[in-house]
Amino acid sequence: MGDKILLVWSVVAFVSFATISVLGYLASRGLTALVDVPPWQGPHFPKISIVVAARDEAKSIERAARSLLALDWPDLEIVLVDDRSTDGTGAILDRLAREDRRLRVVHVTTLPPGWLGKNHALQLGADAAQGGWLLFTDGDVLFHPDTLRQAVAYANARQLDHLTVGPEAPVPGLLLQAAVAGFGVFFSLFTRAWKLRDPKSSAHIGVGAFNLVRRAAYLRAGGHTALPLRPDDDLKLGKRLKQTGCAQDIAMGRGRLSVEWYGSLREMAHGLEKNAFASMEYSVPATIVAVFLVIVLFVFPFVGMLFSEGAARVLFTATYVLQALATAESARRLGLDPWLGPMFPFSAAFLAYVTTRSMLVTLRAGGIRWRGTFYPLADLKRNRV
Repeated sequence: MGDKILLVWSVVAFVSFATISVLGYLASRGLTALVDVPPWQGPHFPKISIVVAARDEAKSIERAARSLLALDWPDLEIVLVDDRSTDGTGAILDRLAREDRRLRVVHVTTLPPGWLGKNHALQLGADAAQGGWLLFTDGDVLFHPDTLRQAVAYANARQLDHLTVGPEAPVPGLLLQAAVAGFGVFFSLFTRAWKLRDPKSSAHIGVGAFNLVRRAAYLRAGGHTALPLRPDDDLKLGKRLKQTGCAQDIAMGRGRLSVEWYGSLREMAHGLEKNAFASMEYSVPATIVAVFLVIVLFVFPFVGMLFSEGAARVLFTATYVLQALATAESARRLGLDPWLGPMFPFSAAFLAYVTTRSMLVTLRAGGIRWRGTFYPLADLKRNRV
């Protein structure tokens, strides 16, 4: 009886990941590396407004802001919103604004009810911006000078309303690198990257490091006022844009865009604490099912490969090989070592833990605490997108 269960299990796991591999191949085949896009040459250069929300980012904000100021784009404004910082962030931004008139600073001293701090800051920045294109990014992202020229060229060639770019994510330590590479696999699966270009599909995307949006499309989608309490605002902005008929796509930013995401596994677990349960719409049953499937279909094949026999072992091994190949490709896109591929079972187990932890921490606290403010779960649940 046990052998039959293992065989059925191995078949289901193999078919599941073989399907994922095919879909992942279709998605990656259409992915464009921004570095390979010929830069926009004009003659018209639309005004672009870059909007950044920063809170207590004195360690990284100056370097990030200077990389924005070095962007090769003739008509550029940068709106940096200091969201109630308690360190030297505001003073650094004011100093930079005095050095370069393209940089404007908005200081936030109070947070109105019903808003997450970052979402409120981004909306204020968008309101203050004047460009026909809005680029939302974070205060720790570094840009290559050609990034905007290549992104605009790609968006215009594809007639896009929304372009997101996946950044390089250099992180220290083998285990953390493996977790980030595995996250890339699951993110592609969760967003159904192979369906992004289909206007009839609900598949959508958004990355906080780089969301380039036409102002008209942003306003049509309701801006950040449509998602005031979404901790996953970058992804949900993409969803709102897709719902309102926007054409969107993703390009890979290796060599053009980078962010030091997390410094340790502990940091990653805490960093995703507010987002993982939110991505399940705060549903306990959905989260439990998702974690169960990850363990059964993505973690157990490695164990089965070691301890089963016959056909089951062959299928479990084949599943593990497919997992390793998918993770290697994800690592390559993120600027990490493709040899991280064989560590996918660890990545899957860690992300299952992160999702479970996010649910338990949120339920125990009755909400989330972010940027110094507590948000009750009941309020968060009402902001469905």
